[in-house]
Amino acid sequence: MRFSIVTLFPEMFSGVVGHSILGRAVKNRHLEIALVALRDFAGDRHRTVDDASFGGGPGMVLKADVLENALLSIEGWREARVVYLSPQGNRFGQGDAVRLGGYGHVVLVCGHYEGVDERFVTRYVDEEISLGDFVLTGGEIAAMAVLDASARLVPGVLGDAESYRNDSFYHGLLDHPHYTRPASWRGAGGRGGSGEKTERMDVPQVLLSGNHGAIAGWRRRQAMLRTWVRRPDLLESARLTKEERRLWMALKQDVAQWDVREGELPDGKEQSV
Repeated sequence: MRFSIVTLFPEMFSGVVGHSILGRAVKNRHLEIALVALRDFAGDRHRTVDDASFGGGPGMVLKADVLENALLSIEGWREARVVYLSPQGNRFGQGDAVRLGGYGHVVLVCGHYEGVDERFVTRYVDEEISLGDFVLTGGEIAAMAVLDASARLVPGVLGDAESYRNDSFYHGLLDHPHYTRPASWRGAGGRGGSGEKTERMDVPQVLLSGNHGAIAGWRRRQAMLRTWVRRPDLLESARLTKEERRLWMALKQDVAQWDVREGELPDGKEQSV
């Protein structure tokens, strides 16, 4: 899987592509990440990449010819998916990460200033992507997010495919709660900092039971409960089994009866899924 990133600031990506999971994936040749410095393709001695907007107004616009020179320098760009990071783009989601991760080659074009010449977008860009309804100083941070979310789904990058199959959004739900050692923990007293002893907090017993079926069921219930409380809109399109959909209908009828943290009814009888 190849990613080519057209940017004014290639140095911003050094920490992202050189360390941790992506850095290891590049080293092991599961990923190829090329940084294309836009100023290297300016046609004058001042390395000019932008100019004032026709029609007036504040800010500068990245030049179509410079962007074109940079894109055409990328080997195999014609077969690549060319993505422009833009506030005007479609909002990026997990489905987009899965889709982009399936391409053999993705080119990410980072905008800057007031944006890029629309003629470049019309001629070369396959799609525009936005992280959300806010504006960044440039497309680099957005490109890093898209790169990370998409690259981690490429076979071999995470090592174990189960690492992402249980992620939030992978099945249309938020992730279940996670716990690790110690099994019983009191902590230092929370935000108050009074120094008084606080109530001990124990890991749910089902996670210590060794019963993998019960654990899987508990985690699925918790994912549904957490999604219902925090992002109920996701449940409309989540891939639920018949029994899970029945549980969701019960939640919709009276969510107040549930102990969201434990997934139990007030009488302590846990719902089966």
